[in-house]
Amino acid sequence: MNGPVFPPLLQGQATVDDPLSVAVTMAHDGCDAGVIVHHLGSDPMRAALILAPDVPLADAMSMLPACAVGFQNALGAIAPPEVAVHLGWEGRIIVNGAHCGGLQVRASTADPTAIPDWLVVGLRVPLWPASETPGDTPGQTALHAEGCGDITATDLLEAWARHSLLWISRWTDAGPAALHAEWIGLLQKLDDFVGADDRFGLLRRSDDGTTLTPLTTLLEPA
Repeated sequence: MNGPVFPPLLQGQATVDDPLSVAVTMAHDGCDAGVIVHHLGSDPMRAALILAPDVPLADAMSMLPACAVGFQNALGAIAPPEVAVHLGWEGRIIVNGAHCGGLQVRASTADPTAIPDWLVVGLRVPLWPASETPGDTPGQTALHAEGCGDITATDLLEAWARHSLLWISRWTDAGPAALHAEWIGLLQKLDDFVGADDRFGLLRRSDDGTTLTPLTTLLEPA
């Protein structure tokens, strides 16, 4: 069986282990940027994209919303039109109002002012429900439970790669404005939601006014 086909600048690396952990190890060992490590033979579908930002971490964290919007656009392009796909600020994927996987970020540094040697964005999407009994997992869903039974893991990975690369390129070439506008329109809004700053930090109402939570708080230990 042929593997997934990726656009120029990206290449695939299959694994039977956790793609995010494998990608972090590869990046730490000096792997070139643009590799997508993937595990398509199990449920959930898992993948991780290795990047090499040339900006401080506070700006490089924009790769999380870029890849999240890339996923939303990808699934929106190949899913039936009645499937609604939204995003959570912290990386959750929301399909027809229920949690359906999400994205994670790890980097070589946790210093917002430092330029990271590498940054890895991981993707995890359940294809099949955890239970065959409706109601066993309230608030949780999977693609095949939401009318996406014809979509394969390969279809999803290829589409995510294409659309994420598009948004990363737009962010690189023209700055964050277009990505910010697209992303903010896809966010699931909480009751205390005010907006997001130009680095995609979450603005929320509080008793003391407005609080800002930077995207860097979502960074996972590498």
